[in-house]
Amino acid sequence: MEPLVALLHMVIAIMTFSKANETTCTLQGEPVLPELWKDGDIIVGGVFSFHSSWEVRQLTYTFVPPPLKCISLNFRDFQYAQSMLFAIEEINNSSTLLPGVSLGYKIYDTCGSVAVGVRAAMALANGHEKISVEGPCTKHAEVQAILGDTTSSACMAITKSIGPFKLPLISHYATCECLSDKVKYPSFLRTIASDHYQSRALAELVRHFGWTWVGALRTDDDYGNSGMATFTKVAEQMGICLEYSLPFFRTYTEDKVMRIIEQIKSSTSRVIVGFLAHWDLEVLLHKFVEYNITGYQWVGTEAWISDSVIASMDTHHILQGAVGLAIPKTKVTGLQEFILNITPLKSSGGAIFSEFWEALFQCKYSNKDTSVSINACTGKEELSQVENLFTDMSLMPIFSNVYKGVYAVAHALHELLGCKDKCALKKQPDPVTFLKHIRKVHFKTKDGEEVYFDENGDPVAKYDIINWQQSTKQHYEFVTVGFYDASFMGMDRLAVNMSSIFWAINSTKVPVSVCSESCPHGTRKAVKKGKPICCYDCISCTEGEISNTTDSVTCLRCHQDFWSNLQKDQCIRKQTEFLSYEEIMGLLLTTISVAGAFLTMLIAVIFFKYKNTPIVKANNSELSFLLLFSLMLCFLCSLTFIGRPTEWSCMLRHTAFGITFVLCISCVLGKTIVVLMAFKATLPGSNVMKWFGPPQQRLSVLAFTLIQVLICVLWLTISPPFPFKNVKYFKEKIILECNVGSVLGFWAVLGYVGLLAILCFFLAFLARKLPDNFNEAKFITFSMLIFCAVWVAFIPAYVSSPGKFTVAVEIFAILASTYGLLFCIFIPKCYVILLKPDKNSKKHLIGKGPPRVL
Repeated sequence: MEPLVALLHMVIAIMTFSKANETTCTLQGEPVLPELWKDGDIIVGGVFSFHSSWEVRQLTYTFVPPPLKCISLNFRDFQYAQSMLFAIEEINNSSTLLPGVSLGYKIYDTCGSVAVGVRAAMALANGHEKISVEGPCTKHAEVQAILGDTTSSACMAITKSIGPFKLPLISHYATCECLSDKVKYPSFLRTIASDHYQSRALAELVRHFGWTWVGALRTDDDYGNSGMATFTKVAEQMGICLEYSLPFFRTYTEDKVMRIIEQIKSSTSRVIVGFLAHWDLEVLLHKFVEYNITGYQWVGTEAWISDSVIASMDTHHILQGAVGLAIPKTKVTGLQEFILNITPLKSSGGAIFSEFWEALFQCKYSNKDTSVSINACTGKEELSQVENLFTDMSLMPIFSNVYKGVYAVAHALHELLGCKDKCALKKQPDPVTFLKHIRKVHFKTKDGEEVYFDENGDPVAKYDIINWQQSTKQHYEFVTVGFYDASFMGMDRLAVNMSSIFWAINSTKVPVSVCSESCPHGTRKAVKKGKPICCYDCISCTEGEISNTTDSVTCLRCHQDFWSNLQKDQCIRKQTEFLSYEEIMGLLLTTISVAGAFLTMLIAVIFFKYKNTPIVKANNSELSFLLLFSLMLCFLCSLTFIGRPTEWSCMLRHTAFGITFVLCISCVLGKTIVVLMAFKATLPGSNVMKWFGPPQQRLSVLAFTLIQVLICVLWLTISPPFPFKNVKYFKEKIILECNVGSVLGFWAVLGYVGLLAILCFFLAFLARKLPDNFNEAKFITFSMLIFCAVWVAFIPAYVSSPGKFTVAVEIFAILASTYGLLFCIFIPKCYVILLKPDKNSKKHLIGKGPPRVL
C-alpha cells in the first residue's frame, strides 16, 4: 500500500507544480459537506444512506453535472446515525473513558450510491474546506475512523479508497466474506459476523431440517454472490443440492424477473434460501404476489429475516413460517430512548433535518407567513403520536453494532493517548498506529457484552434462529427457536427447538423438500445419470449384502458366516448343513447301514453254526468269516460319514473306509485265487496248492491291507482330512464337510481300492466257467461287477452332488457295493444251507467238478 501513497503524493505534486508559482495546497472541485456534524478534539466519521436512491437525470455532457439529488428517505440509517451519536455522547460524558478528550463527528449521506460513498470517505480523509495551506499537501486524515457503510459493496469500494491511508472503516452491517481478506482490505473491521459463518450456519440449518433439494435466490452484488457461493460449496459437502441459484437486483428488467418467476414455478423443490438484501426482497415480494408464488418454505439471512418492514409488506403470507439467522438480541441501556429523542439530530443537522421531519410526520413546512394547510409542519409534533419505521426498534442488534464500533474507537484511543485519570494527549494518533491498536481492543460494554476482533477484523459469529409466526397484535411475530454459535464444536453449534416452529406448508410438520424419497433399509442410493447427487434411485441390496441406515450410499457385505435376511437390513447367521442323524435321509441311511451290519452278523452266525457242513468248508470258511467281518466294518464305517464333521471323524471316515474295503476286497481276491488254483491243482503233476494254503491266504490279505494302512498313515501324517466350512457352493448356507487335505492321498486310497477291485473282477471273470456244481467264481464276478459299476458311477455323482448330498452319495456307494458283495457271495450259500439242506452234502458238492480244497 505504501507505493500507492507515494503515487498519490506524486500526482498531487504534479498538480501543484502546474499552478504557476503556487506552493500552496488547494482543494480541487467543490467541497462535500456532511449532513450531521459536531466539533471535538478528535473526529469520528460516518457514512450512512439517509436516502436509498437518487433522481435519474439525462446528462448531455455539455455542462458540468449538477450535484446528485437524493430521494426516498431511509429511516433505518437515521437510527444508525442516532446510535453513533448516542455512543459519542455517552463517551464524552464518561469520566473513565477518554477523560478530558471530546469526540466530534462528521456524518455523510451516501444516497445508496457506492460512488457517493467513496466521495464521502475521501472527504472525511482530506477535509472539505476550500483553503490553501502552506507546505506539502500531506497531513493526517480529518477523522480518526469511519463508521459505516451498511452494504458490503459500498464498504469494499470505500475501504479500497482509504486503505492506503490506513484509515479504519468499521461497518455494522457489511457481512460479505470477501471483506475478511486483509490483503485487499487491510483497514476494514466490522462488528457483525462474516458470511463465512452465516453461509455455513444456513447450510447446517437446512441439513438439520432434512432438506436436500432446495432453490436459492441471491442479491446480485458482492454480498449475495459471495455468500451464496460459500453456501453452495458447504451445502454440497453436506449432501444438499441446489435445483437453481438465481441472482436478482432491484434494477433488473421485467424479462429477467419473469425468468426467475418461471424457474421457481417449474421447480420441484419446496424450500427457497434467500440470500437477499431487504430492499431486493421488497421488490420480489410484489412480483410473487402478482404471480401467486406461494406455498414455499423460506430460509433467510440476517439481512431480512427480522426486518419488520418486510413482514408488514407480506399481506399475502408469501413468507409465512420463514426461518433464518438473525443477529442475537442485545440490550443497550438508554439507546432506544435516545433514538426516539430527535433533538440530537436537530442540533447537529441542517437541511436534512427538515426533510426528515416532514417524512417522519407526513407534513410540509410552509414558506408563507399566512395560515398553513392541515398538513403543515408546526415543529411541535410528538413522536409518540406516530408509528412508522423510525419508531420500530426491531433492529436493535444492528444499532448495538454501531454503538460497539464507536466504543472500539474510544478504547483504542484511550490506550494510545495514555489516559488514566486524564488523557496525557489530545492529539489525533498516527493512523497506522491507531489501526494496529484498534484491532487488538478487547472490552465489555456497560451491559456486559464482550467485544473484540479476530485476525480478520471480524467478531465471533453468533446467531439467533428466527421463525415467522402469525400474531394477533402484528402481522408477524419473530420468535426465537434456537441459536447457532460458531465458537462451539461440531453438532453443538446448532440448537433448534423443533416443537416451537410454525412451518409454512404444514404448521405442525416439517416440510419435505427432496429430489428423491429417502431410500429405506435394505436399499442403497444410485445416482441418476446427468442428475445431481440428491436425485437417485433406490436399488435393493444384492444377496449377502445389507443396509441398515436410511439413504445408505453403499450396501455392506455380511461376514462369510452370515447372510442377509429377506428385507436385506440385517445379517443373520447362515444355516449350517450337514448330514445328520435327525433328518430323514440320515436316519434312513443309518437304518440301512445298521441293517446291513445286522444281516452280516446273522450270516456269520449261520456260517458258524454250519461251519462243519461241506458248503462252508468248501468255500474257505476262514476267509469267509474274515470277509464277513470286513463287510460288517464296511457297513459300520458308513456311520462315520453321518453327523457334524469333526477333526477325528474326518480322519476316521476316509481311512476306515479305505482300510475296511481293502480288507474286504483282499478277502474276495483270496477266495478268487483259491478257486482258480483249486482247478489247476486237479491237473496231473500240479503241486500249486501248496503255495495257496491257509497261511499264504492270510499273509496275502495282511499284505494287501498293510499297503493301504501305510498309504493312510502317510496321508494322515502329511496332510490329513479336516473339517471345513464350504461357503462357496451355497451363498445362503454353510456346508459343513470334510476337506480331504491331500488330494493325492485321497485318490491314492481310492485308487488302491479300485486297483484291487479290478484285479479281483478280472480273476473272477476268468474263473466264471470252471466246471463245478458249486463254483462261487460266478457270484464273485457278479459282486465285483456291481462293486465296480457302483464306484464308477460314484465319481460323477460325487462331484456334482451339492452339500450334504455329496456325503449321502458316498454313503450310498459304500452301502450299495457292500450289499452287492454280501448278497452275491453269501446269500446263495445261506439259501442252500437253510432251504436246500439236501444240496449241502459232500456227494452233491463233488458232483461233476473236481474235488474242493476244504
